[in-house]
Amino acid sequence: MNDTLTRFAAEKLASLEARSLRRVLKPTHRLDGVWVEREGRRLISFSCNDYLGLSHHPRVKAAAAAAVELFGAGSGASRLVTGDHPLFGVLEARLAALKGAEAACIFGSGYLANAGIIPTFVGPGDLLIADELAHACIWAGARLSGAEILSFRHNDVADLQAVLTDRRGGAGRVLVATEGVFSMDGDLAPLDEISRACRRHDAWLLVDDAHGLGVVGAGAGAGSLFPDARVDLAMGTFSKALGGYGAYVCATGPVIDLLKTRARTLVYTTGLPPANAAAAIAALDVIAGEPQRIAAPLALARRFTRALNLPEAQSAIVPIVIGAAETALEAAADLEAQGLLAVAIRPPTVPEGTARLRCAFSALHTEEQVDRLVQAVRPWVRP
Repeated sequence: MNDTLTRFAAEKLASLEARSLRRVLKPTHRLDGVWVEREGRRLISFSCNDYLGLSHHPRVKAAAAAAVELFGAGSGASRLVTGDHPLFGVLEARLAALKGAEAACIFGSGYLANAGIIPTFVGPGDLLIADELAHACIWAGARLSGAEILSFRHNDVADLQAVLTDRRGGAGRVLVATEGVFSMDGDLAPLDEISRACRRHDAWLLVDDAHGLGVVGAGAGAGSLFPDARVDLAMGTFSKALGGYGAYVCATGPVIDLLKTRARTLVYTTGLPPANAAAAIAALDVIAGEPQRIAAPLALARRFTRALNLPEAQSAIVPIVIGAAETALEAAADLEAQGLLAVAIRPPTVPEGTARLRCAFSALHTEEQVDRLVQAVRPWVRP
């Protein structure tokens, strides 16, 4: 046993515990799209990203089960060896058509996608500019690339323009990265304006739309959140509204071909299990045929924000910013005692001093359940 390693870990854990920042896994049995079971208690979950309730949809489950029976549990190798299952091509064609792109490439997860996409297109001598609140996987991809990394103030196009103007002349390639729907705040990026700024400076635009696909704007059914925006790399996941697991990026044919031969997180990892691809295809079918399901999460989120006199929800995500991590944990415990699950989100996932309850709404929630959440959360809402 390495005693110094163990001591290091124990000291780090003690430090996190003292600041209410230690995280502990809690086994959770998701009974359906809304109800979960933890430690023998049934709770109504407002913490899942299963915005359309498709993880338990009969058609989606049946497609996954049939794929396991026919194709087995795994892909068996990386996609460039023998792991490129025929279902992947079908799914990629569906995604490209949905996004109005020439082609698509699927990855094992959203984190793997951004960690592979960014280093494929920028490296030493290039510049990566990201929204300061962009997801951790964007920053991971940026650091892996070796490019210079800068940030711009959250959703501040003028600041992005200033950064582009100041640094564009001395850089090689420039890639701007942002989210479509921000995962911790639920607000939307002004993609039309960001896109225009990128075009003026010959910068490429990567948009992580993991929390927009199937829920918000044109992204709920086709295309992008903002139809006038030129998005060079349109990335998203299957693990939110589609209810499964995996990720994708849509772009032009040559861009996708380059990713499939050079993105390290595709080249050096086993292909997605065929069942995940089959489930995603079935989920896309459900989305295409049930517009009322797509509209429900945003409608419920807005019911919630109206009742609490909060700014109108822009997506299925509504944060209740509390401040101190310890207080956020107290709020989450209070809600759980009332049969409601709204997990406390603490630094470093969110900036220091902005610990929060991140409330996520599903098409399967009822208005009565949302109203219960309103009453439980009201004492914790800042005036």
